[in-house]
Amino acid sequence: MPSRAGDRTVPKGLVLPAGLDAESAEWVRALAGAGRRRDAALARLHELLVRIARGEAARRGPRLAITGPELDDLAYQAAADALVAVTGKLGQFRGESRFTTWAYKFVIFEVSAKIARHFWRHPAVPLDAEQWERLPARFGADPAHQAEWGDLFAALRRAVDTELTPRQREIFVAIVLNEVPLDTLVMHLGSSRNAIYKMLFDARRKIRAALAANGYLNHDPAGRS
Repeated sequence: MPSRAGDRTVPKGLVLPAGLDAESAEWVRALAGAGRRRDAALARLHELLVRIARGEAARRGPRLAITGPELDDLAYQAAADALVAVTGKLGQFRGESRFTTWAYKFVIFEVSAKIARHFWRHPAVPLDAEQWERLPARFGADPAHQAEWGDLFAALRRAVDTELTPRQREIFVAIVLNEVPLDTLVMHLGSSRNAIYKMLFDARRKIRAALAANGYLNHDPAGRS
């Protein structure tokens, strides 16, 4: 039989985090339950995730010339995958933020991941100039040399594609190119902040070394990123 907490039915085996706000507690109870109540909660959550995904995809999509039905399809796929992830990890919700904020991180990551995969499948499609122009300064390039940036961008993309391991590339693209929040990436990969910091540090070091070897950056014997 289900237990009771605060006059609300709590599914057997479910332990609500201490101090959880009422709205978040209701989300968790409904999604962890069964029958019509759970079905209704899943429908509401899916609707919420679709709205978030469509807004985020619309903001980021034009950078890769993703528009129309393709952009809408990407948003729906991201929302569906996020719904699976949220319900699958419901037991990991610790109540450190509102439930909807926690779920928001999943769908933002899914949109970012799908846009990243689109980018690597279509390397000839450039990201917008503003996004690329933020990158050279992170590797020591002098902004005064505007004419050299075109070659530098191409060399940077080659370095990311050829010098990094698949995991390093995934993390670099997610954080640096697609601006996925670090905590979202930690949650999705089941990793730690320190492990991702180390992976990103190694990726930046490899990229900087490749750019320096090809004459795009000054050689840094200390290997600083």
